[in-house]
Amino acid sequence: MKKKLLRLLCLTLLLALVATAGVLYLSSHSNPHNYKTIAEVPVPKGFTRVKAEQNSFAAYMRSLPLKGAKQKVQLYTGGEANYQIMNYAVVDLPLLNNWEQCADVCIRLRAEYLYENGQYDNIAFKDVNGKLLKYSGGKSRTNLNSYLKKTYGMASTYSLSRYLRCKDDLSALRPGDVFVYPARKGAKYGHAVMVADVAKNEKTGEIAFMVVEGNTPARSIHLMRNFKHPFSPWFYVDDDEKVVRISPFKYYYDEIRYF
Repeated sequence: MKKKLLRLLCLTLLLALVATAGVLYLSSHSNPHNYKTIAEVPVPKGFTRVKAEQNSFAAYMRSLPLKGAKQKVQLYTGGEANYQIMNYAVVDLPLLNNWEQCADVCIRLRAEYLYENGQYDNIAFKDVNGKLLKYSGGKSRTNLNSYLKKTYGMASTYSLSRYLRCKDDLSALRPGDVFVYPARKGAKYGHAVMVADVAKNEKTGEIAFMVVEGNTPARSIHLMRNFKHPFSPWFYVDDDEKVVRISPFKYYYDEIRYF
């Protein structure tokens, strides 16, 4: 009996050590293949990227640059963020301030796309009271940064979930869409992530997607790692489930939005 217990204890310890080693390995192996952009990350076998029109928001998301191999998620205030295992690759875009958190990253990326394409008059977001915050600074980068910093303090997952349009057809998921929920039962704080890329298996109809996120406190924008497939940033839509699981977060189908 004692030998069985000892063997069981040794096996449990071994599994714990293997799991710990795996976590440490993944935590220090961001962007292991040194991809330069999101578009360079290979799709899963049997999948093809969905079409994206030139100069579209989807094309912009795919063009986001990535930092090199082994780059860690950094806090805006300095030092490394916790839970590095969630990081598959760091997006090479410096944060503007310590308020640039999850919902703000979605706002930032949308604003950057519009700014890059000269659509200054279309840069507008709503605050938590539903008031439209319009940008009026033209092509001045300084003005844009000031506008975004101010907007971060007035918008949230609550405002994003209220004014973005609902997308109830997952087969129409596209880069730039947003998974977002405000504070809800069982979740004291809301969270938002933005779809970075989408691919489809034409034979099975299965949808795969990648997401980027920011978090609280403010940290580097990064491609999230799929805990079920820890060497991959691709997540999958499971029609048998009522929720979409994105590593530690889950989103109901009515929590998918688009600009």
